[in-house]
Amino acid sequence: METTQASLAQHYLNQEKEYGAHDYNPLPVVLAKGSGVFLWDVDGKKYYDFLSAYSAVNQGHCHPEIVKTLQEQAATLTLTSRAFHNNKLGDYMEFTTKFFGFERLLPMNTGAEGVETSIKITRKWGYLHKGVPENQAQIIVCNNNFHGRTTTIISFSSDPGSKNHFGPHTPGFISIPYNDLTALEETLKNNPNVVGFLVEPIQGEAGVYTPDTDFIRGARALCSQYNALLIADEIQTGIGRTGALLAVCGDCSCQGSCERQKATYIRPDLLILGKALSAGTYPVSAVLCDSHIMDVIQPGQHGSTFGGNPLGVTVALKALQVVRDEKLPQNARKLGKVFRAEMQKYIDGSTIVSSVRGRGLLNAIVINDTPDSKTAWNICLRLRDNGLLAKPTHGNIIRFAPPLVMTEEQLMDCISIIKKTLTEFES
Repeated sequence: METTQASLAQHYLNQEKEYGAHDYNPLPVVLAKGSGVFLWDVDGKKYYDFLSAYSAVNQGHCHPEIVKTLQEQAATLTLTSRAFHNNKLGDYMEFTTKFFGFERLLPMNTGAEGVETSIKITRKWGYLHKGVPENQAQIIVCNNNFHGRTTTIISFSSDPGSKNHFGPHTPGFISIPYNDLTALEETLKNNPNVVGFLVEPIQGEAGVYTPDTDFIRGARALCSQYNALLIADEIQTGIGRTGALLAVCGDCSCQGSCERQKATYIRPDLLILGKALSAGTYPVSAVLCDSHIMDVIQPGQHGSTFGGNPLGVTVALKALQVVRDEKLPQNARKLGKVFRAEMQKYIDGSTIVSSVRGRGLLNAIVINDTPDSKTAWNICLRLRDNGLLAKPTHGNIIRFAPPLVMTEEQLMDCISIIKKTLTEFES
């Protein structure tokens, strides 16, 4: 049957509904093109992107340098598997370890694979170096975490939709409240088989829950005191998103060693990266740590067919160079302050929005309604109509995370759209 332009979007929506698994609830918009901070749908309507594919496209959609790199490498060599060496992996490993200040890198493809990799490394480190009895290792996690959707990861999720009816669940995890150093210390003190603490420096999926300023620093000190590894999941918060190269860099937007960064940087034992590591152009993730930890993994004990492939690592190397050269963390830091200040001005006289929170260009507003209401969803539908794409999380929270290449003029235009839309919902 011929599809008319008027029914084109609905045609694609119907296709997905009929032939696909119903594992997502997307906003009803069908996108066909992206460039920088903009997206276009199949009807040609232009939107500001305020989700950035959950922070995967920090460098903006279809960055010309990254696309060129992808095209050139795709025409040369895409995959060898790790059965052989390739001439791109070493350059990527050297650049990335030096860029983030670690000795070794283990390449994977998706964020969930990165988390699974860190769990395996941490457990084996516990058996070989901490002396934990075999199969007794415990890893502390936080309530309302989001680290992925594999069977192991959902075993320590507190979201019933992610967890229920997918058991039996994997043991070996202890959940504590987020942003609670007292609970962390009690758990470490009373469980000698704890080998690590897996934590998001900011809980993005939980509604951009930003902890107290001393939480990660205190966690670092406690992990050192009780001989457990601090594992930072920076898949969403890393690579410039929060106004620093990493969220654990704290209140510093530089990229490299400086006196200010030395005062604020909290170094994890393991760092997990993904999403913007390849600018949303190709799936790439990585776990970084020092040699005394990474060396517990020996040949044949971990890997994947596509991990470290020449296409992915070439794209990732260029993606990181773009972050450095275009000073994206600094831009995120500056624009984030503008965004929160402007939103606070609106909130001061608002009945529909109760608060704004975040760091850098990872922000959220809390809608003054219950989590099971449709208000936030309806606001996002109206934002779409007004030319801006965002998505609710946890029912009554709207996350705002545009690409880091956004200009201040573009940001002010977006703030105007958001304020105009919210005004329509004021009582």
